[in-house]
Amino acid sequence: MTQSAFRTERDGLIGYAAMLEQFHPKEVVDLSVYAEEKGFNGVMAADHFQPWVPQQGQSAFVWNVLAALGERTKGDFGPGVVAPTFRWHPAMVAQAAATMSAMYPGRAWLGLGSGEALNEHIIAEYWPDVGERSARMFEAIEIMRKLFDASIAGKDVKHKGTYYKMEATRLWTMSEEPPEIMLATAGPLNSKKAGKFADGMITVGAPLEKIEMLFGRFHEGALEAGKDPDTMPKVLQLHLSWAETYEQALENAMVEWPNGGMKFPKADIRSPFDFEQMAKLVRPEDFKGRMVISPDVDEHLAYIQKFADLGFDRIYLHNVGRNQREWIDVFAEKVLPKLVRK
Repeated sequence: MTQSAFRTERDGLIGYAAMLEQFHPKEVVDLSVYAEEKGFNGVMAADHFQPWVPQQGQSAFVWNVLAALGERTKGDFGPGVVAPTFRWHPAMVAQAAATMSAMYPGRAWLGLGSGEALNEHIIAEYWPDVGERSARMFEAIEIMRKLFDASIAGKDVKHKGTYYKMEATRLWTMSEEPPEIMLATAGPLNSKKAGKFADGMITVGAPLEKIEMLFGRFHEGALEAGKDPDTMPKVLQLHLSWAETYEQALENAMVEWPNGGMKFPKADIRSPFDFEQMAKLVRPEDFKGRMVISPDVDEHLAYIQKFADLGFDRIYLHNVGRNQREWIDVFAEKVLPKLVRK
């Protein structure tokens, strides 16, 4: 495999988390370009069919936006994450990722997850429990690996498994090296499997002891598969709320990103309007330990540095408010230059 887009010496530690749930796709691209000009490196954008809450107001098609990002920016980029299991057959996700990788070699990566009802229920099929969702995801990875390897070798491949079938085919547009598969995980079982079956892992902000546990399981899985875990990228998406005053930062969190304060699994909730009702129960204290809400840049800096010290290769930051350019300017001047990669 070519050198990871996340680990080259010239790359910065901090990337920009572009929220298609909050901003029009043209604005997302413009903000991503602006963030890169100011020193952020790389862009992450998730595959959503709906926003979390109606207030967020958008949900553009991620693959179109990624293509525009490929043309307008220079760093790495990828969907963080897409579920290759319900709305998408794994072969279609493989084709999309392979095309991106062929167009932007060494830059485009593929982030995968097991899916959430908010996005996947639209196909009106049975929504299974978490065990089956994970099993589907790992079978999907098997299919994509088969397609990548066979296509590079100039051969057809087929699949008949528990959840998916694929007749003999190949990807006719394929990069010289397969896209890196980054697996989103927040639990010990899938973290170990990520080490075993993926090229790297993505997770979200959590208590440091939990992150250390996830890293440990990821390393176990990698070693069992005969891989060196120290060469496999570890990626973090970190939500935060910065504004000039605490009151504004708190309002941004409560109004724009109340899902960040919901301390329960969200994968079975189907409607932004249901999330909107649940958001009425969220209180400021519910964000504690989940997201820094503060006008103090040094507080944000110290929090981000703790995750950098754990060994993340890239940390994509999401400021939950609409004050994106102001936040980018402040963090580019006062946070990015002071962060140290482990």
